[in-house]
Amino acid sequence: MNKTALITGATRGIGKQIALTLAEAGFDIAINYRKDNEELQNAKKEIEGKGVKCLTVQGDVSKYEDTERFVKEIIEEYGQIDVLVNNAGITRDGLLMRMKPEDFNDVINTNLVGTFNVTKNVINYMMKAKQGRIINISSVVGIAGNAGQTNYSASKAGIIGFTKSLAKEVASRNILVNAVAPGFIETKMTEVLKENQKENIAKTIPLKRMGKVEDVANLVKFLASDESSYITGQVINVDGGMLM
Repeated sequence: MNKTALITGATRGIGKQIALTLAEAGFDIAINYRKDNEELQNAKKEIEGKGVKCLTVQGDVSKYEDTERFVKEIIEEYGQIDVLVNNAGITRDGLLMRMKPEDFNDVINTNLVGTFNVTKNVINYMMKAKQGRIINISSVVGIAGNAGQTNYSASKAGIIGFTKSLAKEVASRNILVNAVAPGFIETKMTEVLKENQKENIAKTIPLKRMGKVEDVANLVKFLASDESSYITGQVINVDGGMLM
């Protein structure tokens, strides 16, 4: 029987690549979505093309009752969630003096409260199984900050504190909790940048290039595997040396 992994926000970008990489490693996959669309259906087909099951469950991670329902749906289908990847996230960038309260609250509620909501509903099953992996996607801006992203930086810094505290709470049950902090990764979000902007970003990175979604996904695969069985409570940057 395959192990199972739930990845939130997995219809595109880093989340989708994590789902595909874990599928290649033999995990049955569950992904949540807010709205059914072509991206979701394409992701499901690609994941199933790896020879594993892919369950799609509707729900907004910022709403506790949604997460409670879709986690139950996954358990009913698969019987267990071995790996949880909290990846769902949004941005609402802007300088604090111009930021609307809803722009701050929406980012915190999706990125940080969403991580709590999903984890809270998954953790009891992992505790009963006396094993599990929780991998939270943070960001280098949660460590270093970034002008115009007080909301996003606060949410990602909160995820780091959440990760370390939970790791201490559940280590005795063989549940490992780690955070991954990507730097500049090539996704649809960075495609909109002009060439000179990309070049300026690359100059700040010792490896002189942006990362790829596979760089993040391969680290998640390692943290989800038995090979990482003595690693918990860590924040690992995938940033080309930007914050070293």
